[in-house]
Amino acid sequence: MSPLKVVFVTGNANKLKEVRAILAAGEPIEVESQSLDIPELQGSTQEVSREKCRMAAEKIGGPCITEDTALCFKALNGLPGVYIKWFLKELGHEGLNKLLVGFDTTEATAVCTFAYSAGPGHEPILFEGKTDGHIVPARGDGKFGWDPVFQPLEGGGLTYAEMDSVAKNKISHRFRALDLLREYLKDEAKGAPSS
Repeated sequence: MSPLKVVFVTGNANKLKEVRAILAAGEPIEVESQSLDIPELQGSTQEVSREKCRMAAEKIGGPCITEDTALCFKALNGLPGVYIKWFLKELGHEGLNKLLVGFDTTEATAVCTFAYSAGPGHEPILFEGKTDGHIVPARGDGKFGWDPVFQPLEGGGLTYAEMDSVAKNKISHRFRALDLLREYLKDEAKGAPSS
């Protein structure tokens, strides 16, 4: 039986590497990537994910997955949320910490939402994973987004950036969302008529 195949719409090499590593475990899913110019949308995580996947499926002309990540600070009622990419770009790791000065909590939740569309005209299906933790002064390799400032509760006191990829991929928000997506795709493949 040949592996399942899916197109992941991303231009982020680090995300692609993580997604491939997570989906290679168990029954492997082959991930191709395609970078598309899709407008940066605004709204809730679910709204942004659904519309982004809908547009990607139209541009590709077939099935695809997209991913959106949010980092939600409890003290800021969920902000920066889906806008974390822009907050990080403008403020850096230190600035993210400064946003919480004066608040009594550094609690945060990392949220990953994968959206899958069977193709143009199909309503995207969402798969969401969450990991709770705290925002801390940056520690570890600073090569992947906000990983140095997020310390997951399950991480043994390490930030995502201090963890090796195997350890991170067992507890991350991305892993949890992909695990749900993997189960869905496996079920779809079993139910699909053979060619």
